[in-house]
Amino acid sequence: MSSEQVITRFAPSPTGMLHIGSARTALFNWLYARHTGGKFLLRIEDTDKARSTQPAIDAIVTSMKWLGLEWNDEVVYQSARAVRHAEVALQLLAKGQAYYCYETPEELLQKREAAKAEGKVYKYDRKWRESKEEPPAGVKPSIRIKAPLAGETVILDSVQGDVTIKNSELDDMVILRGDGTPTYMLAVVVDDSDMAVTHIIRGDDHLTNSARQMIIYEAMGWQAPIFAHIPLIHGPDGAKLSKRHGALGVEAYRDMGYLPEALCNYLLRLGWSHGDDEIISREQAVKWFDISGIGKAPARLDFDKMKNLNGHYIRSADDERLVGLIVPILEGKFGKISPEIRTRLKKAMPSLKERAKTIVELADSTRFIIQRPIDSIDSHPSFPDIIPQSNMPIAVGGNATEPPLVAMSVIEPLRQVNDWNAKKIETEVKEFISKNNLKPGDVLPKIRVALTGSKSSPGGVFEIMEILGKEESLKRLGNA
Repeated sequence: MSSEQVITRFAPSPTGMLHIGSARTALFNWLYARHTGGKFLLRIEDTDKARSTQPAIDAIVTSMKWLGLEWNDEVVYQSARAVRHAEVALQLLAKGQAYYCYETPEELLQKREAAKAEGKVYKYDRKWRESKEEPPAGVKPSIRIKAPLAGETVILDSVQGDVTIKNSELDDMVILRGDGTPTYMLAVVVDDSDMAVTHIIRGDDHLTNSARQMIIYEAMGWQAPIFAHIPLIHGPDGAKLSKRHGALGVEAYRDMGYLPEALCNYLLRLGWSHGDDEIISREQAVKWFDISGIGKAPARLDFDKMKNLNGHYIRSADDERLVGLIVPILEGKFGKISPEIRTRLKKAMPSLKERAKTIVELADSTRFIIQRPIDSIDSHPSFPDIIPQSNMPIAVGGNATEPPLVAMSVIEPLRQVNDWNAKKIETEVKEFISKNNLKPGDVLPKIRVALTGSKSSPGGVFEIMEILGKEESLKRLGNA
């Protein structure tokens, strides 16, 4: 096995969104394939036609691409391989490793109900395994595998160690239904074998499935892949992750403003470690990742930690990229963003991204750039926290009979600033404060309100004026 090219796969069922736990499974498979120079394959297990949907398939593919987990070769759709699955079932039948079962669904249901009434766990009684009875007319039989009746099945697991399951606990499972469609257990083994998968990394809730699938591998004489069953992700309360713990789909985290590299970094650290490293780039992850670093204990989802990590990646992100991410959010609220506003957004980004922990927060912090607080005395405030105009005036100097607004008074000296940057603006405003025997607290909050419509806004007053530009800043001060 060590001399072969490593081939991993991610095989989701398209019955809904790409769950964050499944995204971690995909990430681990992708990383191991890239780490070893192998291949990473994507298979959509859509044999359950009643629950599989095209929107779910689209969501999986979109989420995988957004996370940057590109796969090798074409996507394999399990439903398109039904003929091959049936072919293997018939081979098992011919080899004496499987048999026809003629019991109807109604008869099997009666047996399940009887076992339940007796307080027993139902297991098929193998009625037709060695039966000499004449098959009933008109019944389309299913095909069941002949599970070993004694001994043990051992799964050599790279995470859990050797896992031993008594064969007495396994049943003769159906591998081909009466209508000719394969069951999951058969389809997954045939597909993994045909796709030459060497390593299967998946949740430890599949351990029992692996024991049952080993029966098929051995019956067909196929070499089983190396298994690595990883612990599931738990919620902050230690319980198995469920909908009550919050948003669970990858697309939901994207819409909440998480960057894909931040989410991948966070998921990587859920159950895998490399010393004390917390911030791990994609390149480092590919270089370092190995199955041996996966722990046996379930990891807990920590939303605060996830958000803080996202803030780190936002601060490290390219400004133009961040503008591109927030513009669709802003256009959804304010309409088309002009090239001029886009330029201001980019200019503001170095300051704004220092405080934001999500892209949504970053977009929200740019509101003062998009809309003027007051365009005329007839206009409505842009934001709910705008300060009433009656609260804004302060006296300039001690002898003014009709003291003007500070915002208005500071316009004239600011008009004289030719090189419009935060440092020059600060010099002029401080001189204005000194000449009028004022304190910064008397002046700067009023200017901030005039510029942004809010008592609190991201960035310093002088940086805000540089971002808005001279013409826009003076207009807003005049409007105040």
